[in-house]
Amino acid sequence: MPKRPSDEEALKQLGERLETLEARTQRKPKRYGEDVTSVGYQMVAELIGGLLCGLGLGWLVDRYTGAAPWGMVAGTLLGTGVGVYLVVKTASRLSAKATQEHGIAPSVPFDDEDEDDAAR
Repeated sequence: MPKRPSDEEALKQLGERLETLEARTQRKPKRYGEDVTSVGYQMVAELIGGLLCGLGLGWLVDRYTGAAPWGMVAGTLLGTGVGVYLVVKTASRLSAKATQEHGIAPSVPFDDEDEDDAAR
């Protein structure tokens, strides 16, 4: 008959198995700024997409109403405005997420030595 481990040894083995399981199942914290590249591409796409959609709509207005070039001018301005709005919205969402995850960034103390050097 196999020898049964003592209670202390069984608890020690169980604790080691629990630590191993926790280490395997625990998610690693996401590094700050890990997906910045993909969000940057998304922002560029929003800006360019807004501009191109505005240009396309302006061209359609010009073609069917004969108001050239004002449809394209208005469409370009409108598309650029929508693109900038989307980029600002995405940046605000990212900023709120970073503040929530990492807290408010510490303030940098004022350094008046730079002004003294410029005055000389």
